[in-house]
Amino acid sequence: MARIAGVDLPNKKRAAIGLTYIYGIGRTRALSLCHRAGIDPEKKVADLTEEETNRVRNILEEEGAVEGDLRKETSLNVKRLIEMGSYRGLRHRRGLPVHGQRTHTNARTRKGPRRGTVANKKKATSKT
Repeated sequence: MARIAGVDLPNKKRAAIGLTYIYGIGRTRALSLCHRAGIDPEKKVADLTEEETNRVRNILEEEGAVEGDLRKETSLNVKRLIEMGSYRGLRHRRGLPVHGQRTHTNARTRKGPRRGTVANKKKATSKT
């Protein structure tokens, strides 16, 4: 099992897909990594040699932020927005969509599950 940037890549996946398991690497970046490292993107992760994985590691170190560093950087950016008190920071703090989406309907991913309507708000009075 290949371990790059602190992530175990799945053995049965193709190299280009397996690299996307690393935070900060998508399909396009994974394909360009494979080409620059001289690896066939169709090759399985289990078939990669130690030399090929080392080439990928070296390229990632040269490029910069992936995995832990990138996660830390994004969390610091969000904290900075919250501290400044900007509109985007307030949206982050309240757990609402940040980029101007509507919230009257939708936005369930950010807002979480619906709270049920308050049951027994007003009971009907029964005649006896």
